[in-house]
Amino acid sequence: MAEPFRTTRLVEFHDTDMAGIMHFAAYYLYMGSAEHEFFRSLGIRLCSREPGSEGGMSLTFPRVSARCDFKSPARCEQVLDIAISVARLGNKSVTFTFEFTHDGRAVASGEMTSVCCHVHPSKPLKSVPIPADIVEKFQLFLA
Repeated sequence: MAEPFRTTRLVEFHDTDMAGIMHFAAYYLYMGSAEHEFFRSLGIRLCSREPGSEGGMSLTFPRVSARCDFKSPARCEQVLDIAISVARLGNKSVTFTFEFTHDGRAVASGEMTSVCCHVHPSKPLKSVPIPADIVEKFQLFLA
């Protein structure tokens, strides 16, 4: 089994409720942020213009599904470890899993599915096959 990509995130005050516990909605923001960091670590720029593209078309991965299961509370100023793996790699879509821990304690687990799309400023999103070079990079993290 491949090693996951790992990153950390400090639970900030604005991400907590009145009891100082991380609000459930913040997990989705943290997954999105960790996913973006994962893409950047692989040299993949989201929404970047493709060289020679007609009219400024770019490649992006909008989410089509997201879920998160909560196991124990995360509190203000704790540092969360976030492990990201590729759970499923399709022709046009990829599903990532996220494992949140604090000092080895399971905090939450999540999953997001994104579809590879071309976006053009004046046209609707169009799903496209994931480019081969990106598939190769994702395969390194396939669980």
